[in-house]
Amino acid sequence: MEELKRKPLFNPDGDIDVRNRRMINGNTTNLNDFNNMKYTWVSDWYRQAMNNFWVPEEINLGPDSKDYPMLSPGERRAYDKILSFLVFLDSIQTANLPAIGSYITANEINLCLSIQTFQEAVHSQSYSYMLDTICEPQTRNDVLYQWKNDEHLLKRNTFIGNLYNEFQLDKSPYTFMKTVIANYILEGVYFYSGFMFFYNLGRNHKMPGSAQEIRYINRDENTHLWLFRNMILELQKEEPQLFTEEKKEVYRGMIKEGCEQEIAWGHYAIGNDVPGLTKEMITDYIQYLGNLRCTSLGFDPIYEGHDNEPETMKWVSQYSNANLIKTDFFEARSTAYAKSSALVDDL
Repeated sequence: MEELKRKPLFNPDGDIDVRNRRMINGNTTNLNDFNNMKYTWVSDWYRQAMNNFWVPEEINLGPDSKDYPMLSPGERRAYDKILSFLVFLDSIQTANLPAIGSYITANEINLCLSIQTFQEAVHSQSYSYMLDTICEPQTRNDVLYQWKNDEHLLKRNTFIGNLYNEFQLDKSPYTFMKTVIANYILEGVYFYSGFMFFYNLGRNHKMPGSAQEIRYINRDENTHLWLFRNMILELQKEEPQLFTEEKKEVYRGMIKEGCEQEIAWGHYAIGNDVPGLTKEMITDYIQYLGNLRCTSLGFDPIYEGHDNEPETMKWVSQYSNANLIKTDFFEARSTAYAKSSALVDDL
């Protein structure tokens, strides 16, 4: 298959007609014109993402430094492993997004990816801030690099890492599309057992600062999920050859693999050793997420009988609210943001 065209940085012969703009293989000038966008939904996304601005040190982690030594062995083990996983995810996202953006020829999409890259860096800083506050330096380093030594964690990271690396070697549109789907899995499935664990600590009145950090990260990741979902839907219209029934089954299979790995990881890292969570709850929740991610792209669901949010897990979406903001974190719709209460998104 023909390789994608890498966008030139300076292109005086670029097409300025918005109607001809394409997500990939377009002829872009790279001019950031906020008044002429093909993908009109970007304007609302951009404003919401900018109004999400925050810094990790805004949140007081003093109580967490006292709570951490008092966690049960199961809770502390899960805290360390899940935090190590999240650090890796945000770090690899920070590195991978510019690689994707080099082949995106719609300048307004690259504006969004630039904001996302910055936010992923902030998330990595957040995890470091959490560890610096609650851990001794050696413990901090042990947590940060658990993914290199824990075979279960390394397997998880290898799945997503190899998909990203594949695009470094093969610049075909199909490999690009699989990388975009991998990003969608990371944003929409991989993060959620981690977030769920921290919210469970919070509802049990433990590690409140950590839970609040995760809420702000969750709010950002919600917009990232919305971004990649919209990118995929636009690519379905512009590049139908990348969405044959056979290829859609490949993408759907990738989402299922991501869910199966997420379930196995949740059973390993959390299991039945954390008060308030069970393996059954984890399984039901991830299977629900997998179905939601598939149907949001127009794909068939993966798991029969898991189309609705499990009753035992409804507290997750309620607890994820960063500032008592009315937010549906699974459909990426927000009616207010902490920094700009006047901003209304009615998408």
